[in-house]
Amino acid sequence: MFDIIYLLEMIGVVAFAISGMIVARSKNMDPVGIFAIGFVTALGGGTLRDLMMDNHPLYWIQHEEQPILILAMAVIFSYWHRAERIRESRIVFPDAIGLGVFSILGAQLALDLGHSWFVASLLGVMTGTFGGALRDTLCNEVPFIFRKDQVYASISFAGCWLYFVCQWLLESETLALTIGLLFIAITRLLAVRFDIRLQRDRRYG
Repeated sequence: MFDIIYLLEMIGVVAFAISGMIVARSKNMDPVGIFAIGFVTALGGGTLRDLMMDNHPLYWIQHEEQPILILAMAVIFSYWHRAERIRESRIVFPDAIGLGVFSILGAQLALDLGHSWFVASLLGVMTGTFGGALRDTLCNEVPFIFRKDQVYASISFAGCWLYFVCQWLLESETLALTIGLLFIAITRLLAVRFDIRLQRDRRYG
């Protein structure tokens, strides 16, 4: 079980770091800026989660291979000329993967520490969304979580509760994790593809 969770964590780190670096490169940031944005996008949510739960040392300090990986990715993004051609709109896929992975893993860790389903769901949403919010804020963009034309945090919240129910009903923790994170990632992609919103703009004549 540990190996599966660690694999998911690394997938989430890579996905969120890519989304951050794409945005940073589109803003013509230097290598330091690309690394910084990739770092806060990938690890910002987990850092806030650990601070909120007084979980020390911080997870990425225990697993220094994660920031080292982000640094290596930043070097590649900085000097790989084809990275310039990646449009900012391409962040939707890696961002959806990161949202799914970290929302569920954040909720799972909170449950392991004895928190209720409700508190765990909030911590899961926090873990899944805060890194992206930092990315957008530092890059002078309105974060997805606050945009009227985006369904984001609510998908994370629903996915966490789906994970809890599946965990309760199913004997396989791995299956429950997979269902929860796939629900979040796929629902997020569908929401973008079909322009699904919680609230439509009202236009008056």
